[in-house]
Amino acid sequence: MIRFLAALFAALLLAQPAAAERIKDLGTFQGIRSNQLTGYGIVVGLPGTGDDNLEYTVQSMKGVTARFGLALPPGVNPALKNAAVVMITAELPPFAKPGQKLDITVSSMGKAKSLRGGTLVLTPLIGADGQIYAMAQGNLAVGGLGAEGKDGSQIVVNTPSSGRIPEGATVERAVETGFADTPMLTYNLARADFTTAQRVADAINSRFGFGTARAVDGVSVAVTAKPGADVRAQLMSEIENLTVDAAEAAAKVIVNARTGTVVINSAVRVSPAAVTHGKLTVRIDEAQRVSQPAPFSQGETAVEQRSGVGVEEEKRPMFLLEPGPKLADVVKAVNAIGASPADLVAILEALKQAGALKAELIVL
Repeated sequence: MIRFLAALFAALLLAQPAAAERIKDLGTFQGIRSNQLTGYGIVVGLPGTGDDNLEYTVQSMKGVTARFGLALPPGVNPALKNAAVVMITAELPPFAKPGQKLDITVSSMGKAKSLRGGTLVLTPLIGADGQIYAMAQGNLAVGGLGAEGKDGSQIVVNTPSSGRIPEGATVERAVETGFADTPMLTYNLARADFTTAQRVADAINSRFGFGTARAVDGVSVAVTAKPGADVRAQLMSEIENLTVDAAEAAAKVIVNARTGTVVINSAVRVSPAAVTHGKLTVRIDEAQRVSQPAPFSQGETAVEQRSGVGVEEEKRPMFLLEPGPKLADVVKAVNAIGASPADLVAILEALKQAGALKAELIVL
């Protein structure tokens, strides 16, 4: 009874039409994007787990001290076990304004064993155009730890050479997006599909009038909008909350040959085909036999190898795939012949070669 109810519930779910999706969940407006920032800095205050005597660590420390008017004498090469050079990465969200805070990730570049307990010295964060967009500084939060004995034994948990500083950077400059004065707004789908792009344009035209939007290609939808940040913000808010029925994804079968993982989407269809899959097992048994010479024959005791070779072939009946089965029928057929994930890969490849698998077969 429980199996019957479960099967009935699954059938009801399959029978329901696909739910409409919000436009904001299908893609983003062009130009409304985050920007990556990077910086090169130095972490101090480490408990003897730093870079020690690396040349670029020494040069970095000289640069930091020089900003405060302290110049190390020529020829002095301090052993910086308490400092480490690091790379800082951050993501600047769209419309970020000066004064807002950003989370940053700090990663060691040299021989530092751990950044736990360290403090990042004030460091500029630079964008792809070479301009400074934020300044970073603060105490690191490191989730990993490491310990090492004098005999060389060590233990490492997670990654102690990398850490984060929540709200460790302050935005100094905003990125111009052209949001308020571009000739028109462009909406880009996350996944290219001509049908979905046209449906998005139709939904916008239905709400704001014919000619407001048009599908440029399988990804982009051009939207006519009056200039002005306030007007466009309201327009984009309304567009994002419109719902459309996204087109069904193209039929695909994803096979990971290394792990044996197989993923089949609901659009996959199979033409009539007969499938059988058997296993051929070759078994070799090795045994040793001691041969003793006859008494007084002056012979020597010898070890004789005995090998037994056998071949076993598992008999499996042929299974017929009915015309036009869906995903559930494909799974049922594969289970009926008792195929393992590794066997399933071979079966799918054979169906594709025979022209019975109506899907793109992607092998990773």
